[in-house]
Amino acid sequence: MTERLNVVGTCVPRHDALAKVTGSARYLADLPCADAWVGGALWSEVPRARLRGIALGEGFDWSRVTVVTASDLPGPNEVHMVKDDYPILADREVSYVGQALALVAAPDETTLKEALACLGPNLEELPPVLTVEASLAGEAIIWGEDNVQAKYVVEHGDVEAAFSRSDLVIEETYRTHHQEHLYLETNGMLARPGADGGVTVDGSLQCPYYVARALAHALALPLDKVVLRQTETGGAFGGKEDYPSVIAVQAALLAMKAGRPVRMILERSEDIDVTTKRHPSIIRHRTGVTRDGVILAADIDILFDGGAFSTMSPVVLSRGVLHAWSAYRLPNARIVGRALATNTAPNGAFRGFGAPQTIFAMERQMDLVARRLGMSPLEVRRKNLLKAGDTLPCGQVLRSAHAELVLDRALALSGYGRKHGGHESDDRVLRGTGLSVFLHGGGFTGAGEEKIAGSAAVEAMDDGTVDVLVSSTEMGQGAATVLPQIAAEVLALPCDRVRHPNPDTSRVPDSGPTVASRTTMMVGRILLDAAADMRKKLTEFAAARSGADSNSIEWRDGRLSSDGKDLGAFEDLAKLYKKQYGKPLRGEAQYDPPLDCQWSEEEYRGDAYKDYAWACDVVEVEIDADTLELRIPRTTSVVEIGRAIHPVLAEGQVAGGTLQALGWGAMEDVKMEKGRYRNNSVSTYIIPTAVDAPDFRIEIAEAPSPYGPWGAKGLGELPMDGGAPALAAAVEDALGVFATELPLTSDRLHALLQRDDRGGDRR
Repeated sequence: MTERLNVVGTCVPRHDALAKVTGSARYLADLPCADAWVGGALWSEVPRARLRGIALGEGFDWSRVTVVTASDLPGPNEVHMVKDDYPILADREVSYVGQALALVAAPDETTLKEALACLGPNLEELPPVLTVEASLAGEAIIWGEDNVQAKYVVEHGDVEAAFSRSDLVIEETYRTHHQEHLYLETNGMLARPGADGGVTVDGSLQCPYYVARALAHALALPLDKVVLRQTETGGAFGGKEDYPSVIAVQAALLAMKAGRPVRMILERSEDIDVTTKRHPSIIRHRTGVTRDGVILAADIDILFDGGAFSTMSPVVLSRGVLHAWSAYRLPNARIVGRALATNTAPNGAFRGFGAPQTIFAMERQMDLVARRLGMSPLEVRRKNLLKAGDTLPCGQVLRSAHAELVLDRALALSGYGRKHGGHESDDRVLRGTGLSVFLHGGGFTGAGEEKIAGSAAVEAMDDGTVDVLVSSTEMGQGAATVLPQIAAEVLALPCDRVRHPNPDTSRVPDSGPTVASRTTMMVGRILLDAAADMRKKLTEFAAARSGADSNSIEWRDGRLSSDGKDLGAFEDLAKLYKKQYGKPLRGEAQYDPPLDCQWSEEEYRGDAYKDYAWACDVVEVEIDADTLELRIPRTTSVVEIGRAIHPVLAEGQVAGGTLQALGWGAMEDVKMEKGRYRNNSVSTYIIPTAVDAPDFRIEIAEAPSPYGPWGAKGLGELPMDGGAPALAAAVEDALGVFATELPLTSDRLHALLQRDDRGGDRR
């Protein structure tokens, strides 16, 4: 393999750009299917009830539609996820507003709505459990034996002895809230029954094999009778990791019973009402420190609101627990995390999944330590930053650590030292600057990658191009460009001659889901090996054909040569290979686990992640002195991601993720009343727009990792982790109030100031 890099590290045009900007890209709603019926669901209007039955109204001709209830299911009434506790349809018990009670397929939207209106559920309402506190108190048992959907414990050192040596013990409780994904395209699926008893489903999703396995499980079919094809996907952010399995199963059930294709696409209000959100959290910190700001002990209790069913809560909570220390050394720590059931819509995966909540709490606790000791937030952080050789509370010894690198660069770029505590405010505008330092583990937790054992392939096509065959999806983040860059580099081809088709489970191997910042780092590494396998095969073929020594063959600009003699173009040799062997030239590889990473699931201890990406955010705010309206004029982000395969796309991920984090911190406020989302439209759920976007200053730092292709680490989750706590620190700098809860709307800032005016603790 040549060491000269041709496309890795360059900013080639996005492969999906032209189709998307010209409108030729086909999303689910664009797929032609003239004979498809329209599917929909009857949703529960109450948070908890006994379901006595569903009556078909006498005023409607039910022969015009197809109806599916729990009694019609061919397999178990469960959607296969981490735990199989999510019912396809309510049966005897209703657990949240928005739970599907029955399904209907009709020839058109008008008939569908008429039929749904004529379904009459017989419900006996029960007192709902709507808060984590009520769930923890056991006011009613609504999940398992104790409402605890998942629990993890990390213990390191002698915590109580360290507290006894501490000069000061600081306690505080932090709260975070729901966040709606609000992707551009809502959830949707098109299911087609097959003549062989199988089913083909097209949909907007990010984890093809998750959905395929859920279909096989629910329909009682072998996996080879299920074909799942990803359509162009208009955003996901984790929201199309879990719920696509639900809607795919529901659409397929309708299609199988109706004997025709059924397209089921959620309207925006439905999508907000019934799909998963970011887990709300209550996180209590108890920290023992010395007088000069060194942390000796930490006791952290984490509660996540899982909603009615567990969906992805076990893995979200796990990552939250394993990021609870953020970028700081905790020599003695006890961390307990629990996800609790409530009678609200299930919460699931969302960019950063679990880490933004626990990192917000840790970063705020660092600011509180500084405040109580009369030190600067920067000084306290420097004294406790993780360094190479430090041991994390989970027992992992860091082989590398770059917290100091990103902090120093962010300070230099942003002018934090000059601005923090020294802003020139006036009568109308109050200014402040805050920072956060954080990390994010790439890939699945612990031995997750080993369990997946992901595979990848590349295949030469008749037109001279190469297809990247992986189950990783393009959902706006750039996988359709970055993955071809990796293969093109190995094969010495121009990047535009390598393609990443949308995954089809009848064609692509299972390389795992598109989650957990694993696409570039983990799947990219497997893909590199698959491309190397193709290169080796064609090299040996060319050597045998020409009589050249295979070790002398060079690849450059799409051609092979040996000792100055041209052996032919890649595409010509690939065609000759296919002609001779009767099959296309193909390279394959499977995940090869590193021997130096060990994890014990039983002890929940060891190398939690193969490697970490590091970042520092500096956020500047301007607050109107009269209205307390908050504006963010500038942010600085320095991220260390090993190696940027495509620098512009990497910067785009940082900008987009940071803006999403700032939206969560400043304005995105999910309103709930009796278990129902009140602001379920784009006009009432407020997210940042281009007008709200700050002036981003982004720097990519590179310290190559041994575990990713050309040193690349994961990036997608990282930018979500630091924006909210840096924002809260900036508000503290501007107003002098210490916020422990998000979002920092004008109303909340006003309440904080009022509390201080009444003599409250400004800390």
